[in-house]
Amino acid sequence: MKKKSPVFEENYQYYLKRIGALDLPLCADILGAEVDAGGLMVSFFGRPHRISGDGVIGPDGLRPSYSTCIILFKYILMCPDAVQARGPWNSFRDFKDAGPLVGYFTKEVETQIARGFEGDVNRLAVAAEKWGGRLPETVFSCDLSVQFDPLPRLSMLMLFNERDEEFPSHCSVLFERQTASYLDMESVAVLGHVLSEGLLALK
Repeated sequence: MKKKSPVFEENYQYYLKRIGALDLPLCADILGAEVDAGGLMVSFFGRPHRISGDGVIGPDGLRPSYSTCIILFKYILMCPDAVQARGPWNSFRDFKDAGPLVGYFTKEVETQIARGFEGDVNRLAVAAEKWGGRLPETVFSCDLSVQFDPLPRLSMLMLFNERDEEFPSHCSVLFERQTASYLDMESVAVLGHVLSEGLLALK
């Protein structure tokens, strides 16, 4: 078993202290979460996770991955003063402060999905459904469009075009404009990576 980095554990404990200092029930309605014995139940890609000053517990009763924990911590710690209106879809590069992470996002999210499912759009559709994806309300001009709801107040949109005689397959992952009110850009990039890893694991 791969040993966890001590830095990860230190960061995890640091965030637990910050979470423990919050009045979590006050954040519940704004975040679309449920109060659970002093903690919060937050849906992450359709799966319930409990967050409190004692730790993060996934649907299997265990601590989820470090990436998932950090995203959930940031979602709670960045809780705005009111529910933010849902906005139009934006590419990752369109967000303020995304600049230094655009290369990472392109390589580790969009390119990974495009290459991983090149020539097999049907398999991607099946994996997306298993990962909680659904048809978006808007019709897009592409071979496959899937909307995901990683967090109660946030959605993601994956647009995939299969390869043809001139171009390789291409994938774009978009976010709603209000995303920046709930997560910092590093967490948004990691959220995209969680999606790409999850889909590829179901390939």
